[in-house]
Amino acid sequence: MKKVKANVKVWTRSLVAISLVAITVFGNAHEAFAKRAGGRLGGSSFKSAPSVPSRSTSSNPSYNSGTPYYNGGGGGFFFFPMFFGGGFGGGLFTLLLLVIVAGAIMQAFRGRGDGAGITGMSSKVTVAKIQVGLLSSARSLQQELTRLALESDTSSVEGLATVTRETAVSLMRHPEYWVYVSSANENTKFALAEQKFNGLVMSERSKLSTEVLSNVGGRVLQGKTAASLPSEGSLSLEDPSEYIVVTILLAVAGESLSKLPVLRSSEDLQASLSAIGSIPADDLLAVEVLWEPQSDEYTLTNDEILTVYPDLVRI
Repeated sequence: MKKVKANVKVWTRSLVAISLVAITVFGNAHEAFAKRAGGRLGGSSFKSAPSVPSRSTSSNPSYNSGTPYYNGGGGGFFFFPMFFGGGFGGGLFTLLLLVIVAGAIMQAFRGRGDGAGITGMSSKVTVAKIQVGLLSSARSLQQELTRLALESDTSSVEGLATVTRETAVSLMRHPEYWVYVSSANENTKFALAEQKFNGLVMSERSKLSTEVLSNVGGRVLQGKTAASLPSEGSLSLEDPSEYIVVTILLAVAGESLSKLPVLRSSEDLQASLSAIGSIPADDLLAVEVLWEPQSDEYTLTNDEILTVYPDLVRI
C-alpha cells in the first residue's frame, strides 16, 4: 500500500509539472500570437469591361432571321440573303444603309471593349503603397483603426472612400510618432491593375502572422484575440522602443498618385497622406489598410519591425 501511495505522489507531481510547463508554453504562444496579429480593412470596386457577344450557332434566332451579326473578333458583320427577302425591300440602297448601321454598331462594340472612362481597358491606373512605422505612443491609432473596421461599410465605393480618408486623417493626427516610412507606386493599364493590386495585398498580408480582425468587402470577421472597441483607461504605459506599422494599399484611376513623392521625410509623408485622403470616390478602385499589431495591448519590437518590414527607412 505504501508503494502504491508513493507511486501516486510521483505521478501527481509529474502531472502538475507537465501542466505548469504546458500552461507556460501555450500561454507564451498565445501572447506571441496576439503580438503579431494584425487587422485588415478595405475592399475593391474593380469592374470588368463589358463582354463582347460570342458567335452563335444556327439555332440562334438572330442567325436564322438574317439580322446583322458581330463576330466579336474585329472581323466585321455578316449579312445573309434571307435579309433581302423580308419586308425591307432589298436593293443596293438597303445594302448600303445596313453597312453604315453595322459599322456604327461595330464601332460602339469596339469602344466598349477598349473602354472609355475609368473602367476602360486602356485607361491608366496607379497602384500605390504607403507604409508607416510609428512609436507605440500612438496606440490610440490602433483603437481608431479597430473602430473603423467594426463600423465601416466596405461594400460600397463611398464607404471605401471614407475608409481611405479616415485612415489618412488618423495617421496625420500623430506626426510626432512617425519613425519609419516606405512607399511605392506603379502606373498600369486597367486590364492589369487588379492583378497587380491583389499581388501587392498578398505580399503585405503574408507579413502578418494572422488576421484577427477583418472587414473587407462588407464582411466582418473577428477572432478571439481581436481587441474590441476600446474603453476609457485601456491604455497602458508605452515603451518608446516598440512600434506599430500601418500599411495603405490603393488602386486609383488616372495618374494622380504617380506624382506622390518617394517618402524620405515627414513633409513627404504629410503631402502623401493629404493626397490620398482627397481621392474622389469615383476614382477609387480599391483600398486595403493593414495594421500590426491589431490590439492596443501589444506593439512590435525593433528587431521585428526591421526583419518583417525591411523596406522601411527612418525619417
